[in-house]
Amino acid sequence: MGDPTAVAPARPPLLAIVGKKHAGKTTLTVRLSAELTRRGHRVMTLKHGSHTFNLDPAATDTYRHFHEGNAERVAMASPDKFALVMRWERELAPEEIAARYLADAELVLCEGFKASALPKVEVFRAAVHPSALWTDGPANASSWRVMVSDVPVPGFPGASIDLDDTSWLDALADWVEREYLSPAPP
Repeated sequence: MGDPTAVAPARPPLLAIVGKKHAGKTTLTVRLSAELTRRGHRVMTLKHGSHTFNLDPAATDTYRHFHEGNAERVAMASPDKFALVMRWERELAPEEIAARYLADAELVLCEGFKASALPKVEVFRAAVHPSALWTDGPANASSWRVMVSDVPVPGFPGASIDLDDTSWLDALADWVEREYLSPAPP
């Protein structure tokens, strides 16, 4: 049994980047992370996948450790990177993953997790889909905060950012700083 007076690890704020397939979630996540990092913030990302993955190809030593050796965890270390692959019995919520592994971030951008209660930024492009996720009426529609879109989304109650405006990334980064981040160090 753990110490009942122990404090749970702090969890940084999480912001989910959502959208339908091929809407631009990865592009938005990468560009927003790079811009916030450029502004001096410590940003980490968490990608939700609907299927399993392998960090290294078959026949590598670490692949063999995990798949042939059935190791519970395999840590891969090199002079410039570290990765940990571990088995779990249940998928952890993004909040729990951030608390355990990303607690020293100022902000965690979560790509996906559209069914979660996390606050959300949706990227929607009318050329790719006829409607936004939010328009389709998800059960957690109140968690949507920003719509980044190339067309107006009627009735959207949150902030709207026009993808056709060349300053859309600055506008989104400004919004994130106002809502989730302390002023960046000089």
